[in-house]
Amino acid sequence: MEAFIVALASVWADSGFSALTGGHVIMIIVGLILLYMAIGKGFEPLLLSPIAFGCILANIPKNGFDAPGVMSVIAYGIHHEVFPPLIFLGVGAMTDFGPLLANPKTLLLGAAAQGGVFVALLGAMLLGFSVQEAAAIGIIGGADGPTSIYLAAKMAPQLLGAIAVAAYSYMSLVPLIQPPIMKLCTSEADRKIVMKQLRPVSRFEKIAFPIMCTIVISLLLPSVTALIGMLMLGNLFKEAGCLDRLSDTSQNALMNIVTIMLATGTGCTMSAESFLNYQTILIICLGLVAFIAGTAMGAMFGTLMCKLDGGQTNPLIGSAGVSAVPMAARVSQKVGQQCNPANFLLMHAMGPNVAGVIGTAVAAGTMLAMIGPVAK
Repeated sequence: MEAFIVALASVWADSGFSALTGGHVIMIIVGLILLYMAIGKGFEPLLLSPIAFGCILANIPKNGFDAPGVMSVIAYGIHHEVFPPLIFLGVGAMTDFGPLLANPKTLLLGAAAQGGVFVALLGAMLLGFSVQEAAAIGIIGGADGPTSIYLAAKMAPQLLGAIAVAAYSYMSLVPLIQPPIMKLCTSEADRKIVMKQLRPVSRFEKIAFPIMCTIVISLLLPSVTALIGMLMLGNLFKEAGCLDRLSDTSQNALMNIVTIMLATGTGCTMSAESFLNYQTILIICLGLVAFIAGTAMGAMFGTLMCKLDGGQTNPLIGSAGVSAVPMAARVSQKVGQQCNPANFLLMHAMGPNVAGVIGTAVAAGTMLAMIGPVAK
């Protein structure tokens, strides 16, 4: 009997239950809530599900993730700029820059919507975050998950989990958050404006754009060459016409594999020790401020553009300048049709929407150039 008790005590000591804390339990519950949001409510399920499961895995005591193995490989990919650029390769292969090329002035709307990034940056600094942490928090306003993870890994790796969860949560809540702000920042008459059909874009333009965009932006901001380069390479695969196999692999098999790795690895950074603190609450609040400010600035700049071009631009498309592709563009279409059933704004809104992807990467590069990554 004594031997049995000793053996039982040994099994207990080796189990995760012996080291389970209240913090671990809370984070496992957080993971279960995120799983419910993803699977039960459909909020960004492809991303939020592996993040939530990674959160649960990270809070299993004695999980052995510090030892060499698949989890250490995933962690390496998160912290050494492997997965976010590969995600951008797939995004580029799925992106049509035609609406942006057909109406180049919508690039300004994508740029204006990045204003929320810098509003949150200033707010984070006022709340006591370091300038590197503030930069990583601010980029949430761009509504671009891979860029948020990319910048957080460089600027504030200790905040990576909270920043990623905030970024992807607000991306999934675009249809709830944006419409009230769009209506507040635009007049009903402007929301009824019907825009002219976009001109056809030549194949040469579509092929030349990713090449020239890569060269110009990379020379201006070398620190984001990996992100911009992969985004535009994926787009070149799509538009070349002779690279269909590479395009299909980039936007399907590779995209799915890397999404699993990136999202699960991000969830694994959500340990109780790093996540359960007042900074997490501040980050979630600042992320909301950034997202609201970006939406508002895009819509207000759209109103200004509408006045300057004599009513040819429906300002609702300005809110699509946040890079939640294509959800933000669909919200512009929905709100526009509520005011005028004859409105078809989707393709027009895709211009600032894809411009926002470029704009968020440029904002990240600007921060890296001006502030510099945190010393490792």
